[in-house]
Amino acid sequence: MPDRGVTQLLQMLDEGYSKAAWHGPNLRGSIRGLTAREAAWRPGRGRHNIWEIVLHAAYWKYAVRRRLLGEKRGTFAYEGRNWFGLPEEASEAAWMRDVALLAAEHKKLRAVVAGFPPSALNRPSRGHRQIARWQIEGIAFHDVYHAGQIQLLKRLMKNGKRR
Repeated sequence: MPDRGVTQLLQMLDEGYSKAAWHGPNLRGSIRGLTAREAAWRPGRGRHNIWEIVLHAAYWKYAVRRRLLGEKRGTFAYEGRNWFGLPEEASEAAWMRDVALLAAEHKKLRAVVAGFPPSALNRPSRGHRQIARWQIEGIAFHDVYHAGQIQLLKRLMKNGKRR
């Protein structure tokens, strides 16, 4: 039987990313049906677009997973960290590839949390000051935050605030 604390954390991760939640669209729902052109739309110079947010969210799922496992930073799908530019070819295939990257990173993170020792939830991950539970809760909140940001970008796009 899974630990109650781990079960609650998995529920938070799922609501933030893909399961129905009271707060509205989750991260996966916020990007459902978007085209590459819509994902690449930028509300203004120096502002992030949906595609960049998707890569940012995938990166942080990757980073939290590695922290929970006590691993050093490895190689993410893209060079750099935190924020990534659009791929050279911003095609539908490239967009779908990056949406799949987000899904894959979520699945890997979820698997680590599902197998996480409950006794370790209130201890810092190796090399970090934050306890594991806080990092897991934080990545769930991160998804919800960016889902809202994406919803706002979609509304701006729809209302013709193009630049």
